[in-house]
Amino acid sequence: MKTTRLIALLTTMTLLFFFVSCDDSIEKPREQENIVPEQFTVDIPESLTSDQRTSGRVANGRIAEDDLDGNSIYETLGFFIHLAEESSELVEAVLRGAASLGIHQVIFLSYESDEDGRIKNLEVLENSTYEGVTYEYELTITDADSEGNDDGGKALQVFWNLDPVVGVAIIKPYNINRTEHPNAGDAVYKVEYMEESDRGYDAHMIVSISGIPLPSPLEDPYAVDNLKMFVGKTGDIVDIYGNSNHPNAVFFNQDEVGFNWAFVASGNDVEDIGVAEVGLPPSNLDETDRSALLVDYSIKQVFTNQILSVWPNLPQELIDLYLFNTEAPGFFDADGFVQGGTSPGEAYDPLVDRILELAPYSPKAISELEIQFK
Repeated sequence: MKTTRLIALLTTMTLLFFFVSCDDSIEKPREQENIVPEQFTVDIPESLTSDQRTSGRVANGRIAEDDLDGNSIYETLGFFIHLAEESSELVEAVLRGAASLGIHQVIFLSYESDEDGRIKNLEVLENSTYEGVTYEYELTITDADSEGNDDGGKALQVFWNLDPVVGVAIIKPYNINRTEHPNAGDAVYKVEYMEESDRGYDAHMIVSISGIPLPSPLEDPYAVDNLKMFVGKTGDIVDIYGNSNHPNAVFFNQDEVGFNWAFVASGNDVEDIGVAEVGLPPSNLDETDRSALLVDYSIKQVFTNQILSVWPNLPQELIDLYLFNTEAPGFFDADGFVQGGTSPGEAYDPLVDRILELAPYSPKAISELEIQFK
């Protein structure tokens, strides 16, 4: 799924439905304030996110089978964070496209998508409730011929308040464009955004993804199906925590299958440095305690236990090869992962302190994550 193409698609859709809605018989307000928020995401330092690492060890989130060590676990984390960042950027692209054209009233219209040739319905409502919360506005786009399906044909649904901006956005790529995403299946993205955060940040977002279709384990055992990530920003500092679920993941012991990348991280957006701690708990673990997730199931502990369970007589010098850079935390700069365990410099110290106050979600909850439209 390519971010640039989908952002272009969604922006095109937004422009299209506004041109189709033009009707000289309807008098439209011209000087009312635009009701669509233009900001709906929190930027993540580039040090902690990447669509592809350049080291050759990890490409597009896939770990080379002969490169399973601490480096590969930390490097792959950047790709999983990137997946969540992509979904929030898609939402914001749609909203900015709409905001640039000035939505300031309740509307309903239908149009034919230039992308997949299917009829789409768009509706903007006031005072709509989602998951027990009433919002000032709701915008919904559906694939008209699919409205009788279990998902109601919903492609996009956004609920929001203004001043400050608070909202929830949900996207299902398959219903947005059947041509571009014929194999997207039931993958759904959800972004919860809040300015003047109730958690002590200037702003925060929570990104959830569920139902990503999985390739064959023989092709990619580390593929992710579900993910949930919190991102909070104050000034130049960004805190991140969350989990990605990998139901087919195996490390050294082939009898143990299914793990989370459970992580906490903090970055400085100006200096473009970051610190992260990663645990590898089993996907079915029902636990939220930070120590259990990040210490008991630290990279080093999981690797050590698995190696010894398979090769109990393996010489220590060989074990040490696989334990390279498994020490926590991991340190990142503008080029990605630097090293594990030992800080590269004093600039990282405040970030190390911050991640001690963060904890991931329950692995079991993420493995069972489902996102529902209204």
